Amino acid sequence: MSGVLGVDSGGSGLRAVLAVKGGQDEDRDTAPLKSGEPVRTGPRGIDAGHLVEQLVPMARQLMADAGIATLRAVTVGAAGYTSLGDSLRADLPSALARELGVRRLALAADGVTAYVGALGQRPGAVVAAGTGLIAIGTDLTIWRRADGWGHLLGDNGSGAWIGRAGLDAALRAHDGRSGGSAPLLARGEAMFGPPGTWPGQLYPRTDRPAMLASFAPEVAACADGDPVAADILAEAARHIADAARAVCPAGGEVSGEAQVALTGGLFKMGDPLLVPLRAALADRLPYARQVPAAGDPLAGAVRIAVDLAEDRLTLPREEDMLYVIGEPPESEATAPKTPAP
Repeated sequence: MSGVLGVDSGGSGLRAVLAVKGGQDEDRDTAPLKSGEPVRTGPRGIDAGHLVEQLVPMARQLMADAGIATLRAVTVGAAGYTSLGDSLRADLPSALARELGVRRLALAADGVTAYVGALGQRPGAVVAAGTGLIAIGTDLTIWRRADGWGHLLGDNGSGAWIGRAGLDAALRAHDGRSGGSAPLLARGEAMFGPPGTWPGQLYPRTDRPAMLASFAPEVAACADGDPVAADILAEAARHIADAARAVCPAGGEVSGEAQVALTGGLFKMGDPLLVPLRAALADRLPYARQVPAAGDPLAGAVRIAVDLAEDRLTLPREEDMLYVIGEPPESEATAPKTPAP
């Protein structure tokens, strides 16, 4: 048997899964292992040494449990890779070659693994949204990115954005200003106590985006009977659709091939957000077909590793989006390949 390893590095730690190919070419994935500790960042960006310390024991356990001696390929998808990936590119290939014998490695932004998990190797756009929000699109020649700038400068329509807008409406009601929402004020008081204490609870925290996002479900819960809450979600839907339109391949308008998928915890809010979002997408991207996401970013990391191992990875190579070590020989790499469906 042989295997490939997919890794997802995010705010809650590492997740790793081994995809095993048996003697009859039957593929199966192991249950993922989780580290529970986020990889540190430092002056050189994401700390490659800290990632290796966590990943190598997980990989060895997965390989031992599955009876795998070698890995055909590994993909590491990492949050923050686009701007903080220098250390990973410089240090991870040699470290994983030394510790695990890895010869083929793909390093990817988490938006790329989210894209591949959702759509595979197809042209289109994917919006990944939870506490934050980023949109990724490709026509299979270049990557396009929109938003993902964090809760202070962007992430419009995200959980943090919705939660902040909901708390703003609550404080407007508290002050007697226009645009206020009494239902949101009541829910804010139930969650955080008297409004006068909210700045002291929020501003000093390092996890401010997560705290803001924790109020987003309260906005959704009020939307049915509160027009202010409903308007917040309608505006969030427009922001999300705008991000999708910004990255969706322009050629899709002619060919009709572009697909749009949504992935991430934000969309578990259900109809209060999804109903206005479907309308906004139909208005802004009438030529794109809305499809359900096939899988999550970890599934995308596995998919990239499988395609890399089998020499059929056709996605655009860009250092800060998808960086590949151990390509096949030039004669093999330039031969026509059939992308996986």
